[in-house]
Amino acid sequence: MLDYLVLYQSESGNTKKIAASIFSRLPGNSKDLIDIDTDKTIPEANVYFIGFCVHRGSCSMEVSDFLSDLSGKQIALFGTCGMGDSPEYYKDIAGRVSAWIEADNDYLGYFICQGKMPQKVRMKYESMRTDENNDQIDRFIQNFDLALTHPDDLDVEHAKVFVDHMLKKIQL
Repeated sequence: MLDYLVLYQSESGNTKKIAASIFSRLPGNSKDLIDIDTDKTIPEANVYFIGFCVHRGSCSMEVSDFLSDLSGKQIALFGTCGMGDSPEYYKDIAGRVSAWIEADNDYLGYFICQGKMPQKVRMKYESMRTDENNDQIDRFIQNFDLALTHPDDLDVEHAKVFVDHMLKKIQL
């Protein structure tokens, strides 16, 4: 059994980038980094760092199914989200995702940062514009443009600090 498993789902590379930084920060050699969508052989571990991309305020069914199957484990969540840098929104997301974790696990905490979105999202925003929602669409497009550089170097450093905090809570 591994000490640490970093398991993630990434559609645009955002969560993969954060997963790699988390993996690099974990001590020792008893660890692995696995994309849930490309490697279906998932080893057992004592501690799971589980990453997801946010869609409509939560994770995918693949991630929620994996979370709900875990028992007696230590679990930390991480994710990337296209919508703005909002600690309140990120806390709500973490609450919805952590609800899939069974009570016999030890939920350690979460890290969520902004991630770039596909260009089709910006095009969708532009196609939704009306006289009534012009200001709202401007805010969506401004957020989209600000997200283009994320996750950035600061997000990666924050992910490493997150790992340091989680390591203080972990019992191997």
